[in-house]
Amino acid sequence: MDRMLYIAMNGAKQNMLAQSSNTNNLANVSTPGFRADFASFRSMPVFGNGYPTRAYAMAERPGVDLNPGALSTTGNAMDVAIDGEGYIAVQAADGSEAYTRAGNLRLTAAGVLLSGSGEPVMGNGGPISLPPSSKIEISTEGTLSVLPFGQNDGAMQEVDRIKLVNPLATDLYKGNDGLLRLKDGGLSPANADVRVVSGAIEMSNVNIADALVNMIELARQFELHVKMMRTADQQAEKASQLMRLS
Repeated sequence: MDRMLYIAMNGAKQNMLAQSSNTNNLANVSTPGFRADFASFRSMPVFGNGYPTRAYAMAERPGVDLNPGALSTTGNAMDVAIDGEGYIAVQAADGSEAYTRAGNLRLTAAGVLLSGSGEPVMGNGGPISLPPSSKIEISTEGTLSVLPFGQNDGAMQEVDRIKLVNPLATDLYKGNDGLLRLKDGGLSPANADVRVVSGAIEMSNVNIADALVNMIELARQFELHVKMMRTADQQAEKASQLMRLS
């Protein structure tokens, strides 16, 4: 009886973890550049004294969906979307270099260029900082040009270039902050072949229909595990009654 109860209880817990991951995907369906998380289950033996006669289920994230999302035209000069393969390099909170497809860029009061989620965007020599200007343009190569105050349109000046990279998908993993990094902890070199589309952003690649169906399936699995726990409790009660009768 204890085996049945243990398996059902553990299965319900892991279903809740998988549901949490799926809910996170749904919550970010409108987040620019968001990459959906995969979730899967596998059985794991319980090791200890004696033979591993118990097993439990484990929910894990085997990978991330790196397929591109749909492009949305905004007309905002500060918005850029990766055209094809590639990523924008940013500086994560811990100071390391990370990569994202979120191109809804913005400027701070000090002129620091940030990604939509607030990470400094990397340029040729580190985080990009722009001087005060009346106009900003971003070319298809990621080159940033500004128009100083009081100048005409013909006086555009190149300031820096967004670091665009294109590492292999198999070399990337997704951190808890939602940013992608190289598995070996290294830095990906700038790739001159990566292009961007100005005035557009890439939306989340979460498939709403799939995520909703998955949510229903996980909820039904959770209910099944709860029923198994109730059945195990009822069987234990019946066995206790038989023992008292004997």
